[in-house]
Amino acid sequence: MSSGADAGRRADLERSLAQVTERIERACADAGRDPADLTLVVVTKRFPLEDVLALHELGVRDIGENRDQEAGEKVTALRERLGADAPTVHFIGQLQSNKAGHVAGYADVVQSADRAKIVDALARGAQAGGRDVDVLVQVGLDDEQGRGGVRPDEAAALADRVAGHDGLRLRGVMAVAPLDADPAPAFARLRELADGIRSNHPDAHWISAGMSGDLEAAVAHGATHLRVGTAILGSRTAVL
Repeated sequence: MSSGADAGRRADLERSLAQVTERIERACADAGRDPADLTLVVVTKRFPLEDVLALHELGVRDIGENRDQEAGEKVTALRERLGADAPTVHFIGQLQSNKAGHVAGYADVVQSADRAKIVDALARGAQAGGRDVDVLVQVGLDDEQGRGGVRPDEAAALADRVAGHDGLRLRGVMAVAPLDADPAPAFARLRELADGIRSNHPDAHWISAGMSGDLEAAVAHGATHLRVGTAILGSRTAVL
């Protein structure tokens, strides 16, 4: 089934995806890691369905979205087109409690659980839909307002809350590196927090860290999931 993307756009996506894959492979070689242990989540927010379908043709099986209305409509269309072969959908944006239940109805993974109210709403939505949703606790690694994340000293308690809910599966932690700073210390701190949470929750082994500009540092500090958008899709000026 053709994606509908024109040949030039598909070629651009193929080229940029290959470049990012090469970066990941080099970073893994430097860190002594197996690239097969990492999951590339291509951040497709604000890009059209045709791009997502073209990426699927190129082998992408995990996508990231961050706006509920856009994501819900896009995921519905993807699943109508691709059925069981549709990509795994990661919700990576900040959540409002009144929308969390809806997100739990279609997202396979929610990477941005950062408050008890959000966790409880996700659980209600998952239970209402008879679904099991993988959840990451988002940790705030700086004081930047508007980026989300639980305080590091409160992350373990929030992880316990996720793990205590039916319908939610605690998978690990997520963070965004501080702006205009070396990401390595932040990612090292995230790995420490992840190790502590995993000591009580052995299945919570995911670490989502690293984006287009800092994926190498994330790989070096144990990331299992990389959220890459701009380096593959370009600047986010496109809309549905």
